[in-house]
Amino acid sequence: MRCVIQRVSQAKVIVDNSIVGSIEDGMVVLVAFAAEDSDAELSWMANKIPSLRLFNDSDGRINLSLSEIDGSILLVSQFTLYGDCRKGNRPSFVGSAKPELAMELYAKFGEMLREKWSKVEEGIFGASMQVDLINDGPVTVILDRDCK
Repeated sequence: MRCVIQRVSQAKVIVDNSIVGSIEDGMVVLVAFAAEDSDAELSWMANKIPSLRLFNDSDGRINLSLSEIDGSILLVSQFTLYGDCRKGNRPSFVGSAKPELAMELYAKFGEMLREKWSKVEEGIFGASMQVDLINDGPVTVILDRDCK
């Protein structure tokens, strides 16, 4: 499982010219799944993400979590995070879970994330989405959770 997390001052997901998810201060979480991912990886990520200290305190230090800023999460599926570009010029996506499994994992992950943090908006799995965001800082981190 792989997530790219961006600290944002605002973000929205647009599908067919309609906003389907929108947040103010918080995180955009781009997520991709591997075929081997299980509840263990989903649970680890769902626990970790809301606790990440990615927001500035009064001294300007990156020291606060979502709860301390009352922030939100915008969750967006993005299988291309498993794109392997080491060989050739066209990314290989063989490391990414098949769409049927990824859809199931995405739905389950969204539920687990909401159990830990109630302010979660989402894009639409498999849709052609436009993600419009203002990366604050910029602050961007990558979280991987290998199946082992």
